[in-house]
Amino acid sequence: MPQRPARTRSGSATTRARSATSARGGGVVTRRLARAADDGYRNVLVPGLRATADAERLAAALAAAAARLEPPGPYPEIAAEPDLEEATWLAFLLALAPELRDAIAESRPSWASGEAPELPGDRGRTAAAYRAWAERAGSQQAAFTGEAAWTPERRFARVFERLALPGFARAPRFELLTALGAAGRYELTAGELQLSVGEDATTEAAKRVLVSGDKLLLERRARDLAEACGVPLAALDRALAIWGTPGEHADLAGEVLAPIRAGLSLR
Repeated sequence: MPQRPARTRSGSATTRARSATSARGGGVVTRRLARAADDGYRNVLVPGLRATADAERLAAALAAAAARLEPPGPYPEIAAEPDLEEATWLAFLLALAPELRDAIAESRPSWASGEAPELPGDRGRTAAAYRAWAERAGSQQAAFTGEAAWTPERRFARVFERLALPGFARAPRFELLTALGAAGRYELTAGELQLSVGEDATTEAAKRVLVSGDKLLLERRARDLAEACGVPLAALDRALAIWGTPGEHADLAGEVLAPIRAGLSLR
């Protein structure tokens, strides 16, 4: 008699295979993050946290992120540059390639001359797309200002949307607008985190801390948390990314202001 074909196992192995296939097909993947042991910590604003140590880490990250947004912002050279077009170009380059900050600050590629530093990977293509985007508006100033009647929050959201250029993901776009607003170059204030799907550190951390996969609910919970802690919403963007990235440093010895500790129910 012919042998029966070997039975394939179903269950966990199949489930893992399907999950891997789904992830490769563009599904959202939530990376595991080492958590402190559950010690009874609970706060309705951060329903995903179950340990005081995790809340302390988020508080430290929030404090550092908020301090970073105080004038002149994360890149003082943007505020110090007298020419607005050159300052805006510098801000874009620093957001696009933060690891090249020293080289960019030293060489100061000129917007007027069409200069651009040598950028890694496909980021040179992103810089070219950005220049074309600004030139279509007439100038960078016109592109970032938009309508004069827009509120700072509306301006942030609209320009963020319009900056969806090849290779310019959520994180650097958010950083660019935040840095320009903090430096006082444009009236830009984040009214939403502009959360996205995919491998974005802020989005993935927000889903873990705020416990939702629904974008609108996450945005509302993020605003509630930032308001309770007395920090700009933009500070939560960076704080969540730091909190959710294994190995990313959070200065637990730094000063955490009372509103942040109160908002996170920490003594």
